[in-house]
Amino acid sequence: MFHNDDRDWWRHATIYQVYPRSFADANGDGVGDLAGIRAKLGYLHSLGINAIWFSPWYPSPMADAGYDVADYRDIDPSFGTLAEAEALIAEAHELNIRTIVDIVPNHCSDAHAWFQRALAEGPGSPARDLFWFRAGRGEHGELPPNDWTSVFNGPAWTRVADGEWYLHLFAPEQPDLNWENPLVRAEFTDILRFWFDRGVDGIRIDSAAMCVKDPDLADFDPAAPPTPHPFVDRDEIHDIYRSWRVVADAYETPRALIGEVWLADIDRFAQYLRPDEMHAAFNFDFLGCPWDAKALRHCVDATLASHAGVGAPSTWVLCNHDVTRTVTRYGRAETGFEHGLRQARHLLPTDEALGLRRARAAALLTLALPGSVYVYQGEELGLPDVERLPDETRQDPIYHRSGGVDPGRDGCRVPLPWSAEGTSHGFSPAGAAPAWLPQPDWSHLTVAAQQADPASMLRLYQTALAIRGSEAGLGDGPMTWLDTRDDVLAFTRPGDFTCLVNLSADPVDLPAHTEVLLSSIALDGGRLPSDAAVWLRTP
Repeated sequence: MFHNDDRDWWRHATIYQVYPRSFADANGDGVGDLAGIRAKLGYLHSLGINAIWFSPWYPSPMADAGYDVADYRDIDPSFGTLAEAEALIAEAHELNIRTIVDIVPNHCSDAHAWFQRALAEGPGSPARDLFWFRAGRGEHGELPPNDWTSVFNGPAWTRVADGEWYLHLFAPEQPDLNWENPLVRAEFTDILRFWFDRGVDGIRIDSAAMCVKDPDLADFDPAAPPTPHPFVDRDEIHDIYRSWRVVADAYETPRALIGEVWLADIDRFAQYLRPDEMHAAFNFDFLGCPWDAKALRHCVDATLASHAGVGAPSTWVLCNHDVTRTVTRYGRAETGFEHGLRQARHLLPTDEALGLRRARAAALLTLALPGSVYVYQGEELGLPDVERLPDETRQDPIYHRSGGVDPGRDGCRVPLPWSAEGTSHGFSPAGAAPAWLPQPDWSHLTVAAQQADPASMLRLYQTALAIRGSEAGLGDGPMTWLDTRDDVLAFTRPGDFTCLVNLSADPVDLPAHTEVLLSSIALDGGRLPSDAAVWLRTP
């Protein structure tokens, strides 16, 4: 078991994101499940992670891959049972692995009992006040209440049979909850306690900056939104997370609150991390940063400065279930990521060998920086994004609501390859139904193949995480930049540890050192090649 005195584990942990549908399928239906995850806990333990973040595992019609939650206190039958989830949490704890579950507060599913009651009870009912139901505009209410558009493309309003409209900032199957209603606030407080009481160590808060809306529902120009924004990062939202922090801190070992906060303003971002709000939030500036030394250094400096101001640890993440995988992104001429550019960059030429080389270097960079690190499943295998999925297999609502113009996020959600067995590379047992998303030929990228290859991405991650776990100076704490040329990054951490990353076109000399701890690729005559990183013990 982990040490109970490690109350600040979230400041330095390596956290692995499990996307349950795509991790491992034990029952052969082509969809990942809890039994599959439980069977692979030994793999995660050997990888060297400290915690697992589970993407939503709740009962759901799966209109948005589980982010349309029908019941926040149970497990979707396709994944297993609540008893299995409780066993999984306990078994992970026995392996010193903490657990984080997704909480989706902005919206629920249209199959949720609350929304079904709202439809049945009609206009003016208390049940409708749990959501954003409004009369339409126009002579007969035939126009939406305002001009807001959905994050998933198309209008943000859907009309029901009695003529009223309801707000959904995502898919129509995801009605937005009304956080001005105290019943909504009380419900989520109880949901937090439900999972914390079952041993969950923290929660990841989905779309954390979007719960509070302008009560006037005023029209606005998305190209020039007003301040404050009508539904993003409104000041009132902080009261929600202050109340959640009280709940999290009430446990003998405080639970962690980790936010998905997409904001361009780094100072506004930092407000979510004040001592009485969230413990941590995802660093999307770093995730979207191009493979460029100046840009990366600026991002690291800005991140550390903003987090220091509120006493919060920095987080580092290269990829998740919503973005183009690192190997594909880093193999392109444009190496950054923006949601709005996904359509424009889809199917652009990718040099996967170059992308993998850079992804290996980026892994050592992120694991050496101060704070906690998040690893999306399959990144440790160097998986590329699967961009050429057959249209009929795509399930992301972004793809369908855009009429196929935006490829959506399915490419980073393709099931993992475990071995050469069967037609699904060991994702499912022999004779199983086809995987819910088709895999390419990943026989060379399976866990089994990479375990047998000392030079593989998997072995690099295993070695790096072992070193990170043994180095007292890594994780949260200070770092100091070294003077280098502009296209090289170099910094020290306590314990005579140095990380050097070469983003130039030529090999560079290593600083004085007593030991090479780990290199992303073989050194070239004692020099660090281009697009590579090395960890050193320095005098």
